[in-house]
Amino acid sequence: MLAPGRRAKPTLKARLVFLLFIATLIFVFWALPFVVVGMNAFKNGAEYFSNSVWSVPQHNHLLENIKLVWANGVSGGVVNSLIYGLGGASAAILLASFAAFSITRLRIKFSFFWFILIYAGTIFPAQMFLIPLYKAFLTTGLYDTRLGMLLFYTAYAIPFATFVMRAFFAGVAWEVQEAAKLDGCGDWRLFWQIMIPMARAPLLVLLLFQFTAIWNDLLFGLILTKSENVRPVMTTLAGLQGTYSSITAPTLITAALMSSLPTLLLFVFLQRYFVQGLQVGGAGE
Repeated sequence: MLAPGRRAKPTLKARLVFLLFIATLIFVFWALPFVVVGMNAFKNGAEYFSNSVWSVPQHNHLLENIKLVWANGVSGGVVNSLIYGLGGASAAILLASFAAFSITRLRIKFSFFWFILIYAGTIFPAQMFLIPLYKAFLTTGLYDTRLGMLLFYTAYAIPFATFVMRAFFAGVAWEVQEAAKLDGCGDWRLFWQIMIPMARAPLLVLLLFQFTAIWNDLLFGLILTKSENVRPVMTTLAGLQGTYSSITAPTLITAALMSSLPTLLLFVFLQRYFVQGLQVGGAGE
């Protein structure tokens, strides 16, 4: 018997049932937009406008929508964004790793100043760089070229990558470096054979973050390119919409779903390193 005025504590089973209910509710609200978008990708224009967006598609027009999207230049945008995303992110991470290693492990003079100088690229809004960047691209002949976009995205991704890699290298115990030095390991071998293998998790998470940021870019793709064979995928998708465009809503939905697949697949393959990569510096403790 419980004393008057006291309530019985919920059992463990009741707590688990309540948590399961809350988790299911959150999942339903999270997944519902994706389900609706996915359903409408199977419709054609006539079915989309004659029924509610919540209605189940009566026929399968997905393959037809995919062919229409691919024929309207999205294939070129996907290829370009893959080049910019993988090439730009990889080059930026490599250069940032060199910079972070030099700043934290080589004891160079004014190391904090060099770090602040590199990281300053993230302090100001990107819109501040549009006009000088546009003029510089015109002057150097990099405007509307794949090389120009690749160079820009590489430079764009370096500051944040340097910030993450500096934090990781600073967390590696100095005993590791001292032991390597005693074994005759130089700075170059120390970087490639010891530090980089230890930094696999943050490197892969950086690749995921930077690739996603480059893939989703629309602003600089609009400003720095004009040709379909150079424009990234998000700029290509924006070009599908217009007053005189014959592309219907289901086709645009299909294009949006197709454009999200590379980042989704990259996250699926790298998810095992995601939590490890966020624990920056943990490998050196």
